[in-house]
Amino acid sequence: MRICSLLPSATEIAFALGLGDDVVGVTHECDYPHEARQKPIVVRSLIDANPMSSAEIDGWVSERLRGNPSLYGIDEVKFREAAPDLILTQELCEVCAVDYNEVAAAAKSLKEPATILALSPHCLTDVLRDIERVGAVTARADAARALVQRSHERIERVRQTAAQSNTRPRVACLEWFDPVYAAGHWVPEMVELAGGFDVLGRREEPSARVEWTQVLDSVPEIIVLMPCGFELRRTIQESAVLRKLPGWNHLPAVKNGHVYGVNGSAFFSRPGPRLVDGLEILARIIHPEIFSEPDLSDSVQRIL
Repeated sequence: MRICSLLPSATEIAFALGLGDDVVGVTHECDYPHEARQKPIVVRSLIDANPMSSAEIDGWVSERLRGNPSLYGIDEVKFREAAPDLILTQELCEVCAVDYNEVAAAAKSLKEPATILALSPHCLTDVLRDIERVGAVTARADAARALVQRSHERIERVRQTAAQSNTRPRVACLEWFDPVYAAGHWVPEMVELAGGFDVLGRREEPSARVEWTQVLDSVPEIIVLMPCGFELRRTIQESAVLRKLPGWNHLPAVKNGHVYGVNGSAFFSRPGPRLVDGLEILARIIHPEIFSEPDLSDSVQRIL
């Protein structure tokens, strides 16, 4: 089988199912596992976000989406050279991956027909179901069931342990800083499983822009900074804009030193197997008295 994975989470799923050798094309963002970085890149972003601030990135994306549904471009030459018979893509978020219609159009240029499998999860159950869907079309059904079973066990272990606490801290998960966005989709569910109460996000709903007054009014006891697409170092760097906002220093989370930056790109933005790692990270942040203090490594860092 020849697989082109057009989103990082699908690439992670494919490798987790033992399909690494079958992957013949990925995106520029497919950086996990390490072997994925050696694969031919068939999709690139139309923006270089490295020198841009959060506000500049948001402005460019908003302007681009008004005239074109895609923020990414398919390298049609490399795509045809890859000659996939299975294309993994998504229909969930126009900001996260190449537009589905462009994928379908590019598939028509292939010499041989290819199956397109679109993944559109909104919650953890959907993510695990997508793993099984990928397993079904790649003859890896047994591996998929085993991975899903292990994931279920880890999720349930977190849920049962968190349930032992008598407190449910108020948690704000911020997916963007300028403007401010609250994380949605599976993140509110993860907060609940980890023993917290998400004060801004809505389960199974897209991430949403919120006014800063809403953050202040929600009086979060814990703030988790998880900007979409950013690793921990960039998260810490971009968080400076929040510290300049009125009322920041008066938030309970800030006054009590419970503001954390995480590697959102790895553990929260991508609907793949590592969301379970993200859940365990959240559990250690929200209830360190039960789960032990969070590992302050390359995945999470206390900011205040």
